[in-house]
Amino acid sequence: MEMKFCQSCAMPMNDEVLGTNKDGTANEDYCKYCYAGGAFTADCTMEEMIEFCVLHMVSANEGMSQETARSQMTQFFPQLMRWKK
Repeated sequence: MEMKFCQSCAMPMNDEVLGTNKDGTANEDYCKYCYAGGAFTADCTMEEMIEFCVLHMVSANEGMSQETARSQMTQFFPQLMRWKK
């Protein structure tokens, strides 16, 4: 089974963290922290999202530095649906 990631913050997705559409149904593309009730929960740039996520990624990956986390996200985030140009 292919791992899905939130198309805004790159958080690994499972049924417990799915965002919601305007009609209350589950949204398969975004997590509940980024998308609720059919709208994004924060109006931010990709760079602001990366900075917000750095500490979360470091705490979830023992031994990872903030610089490594930031570098990896800077490479990956432009591929996410929310940030594609």
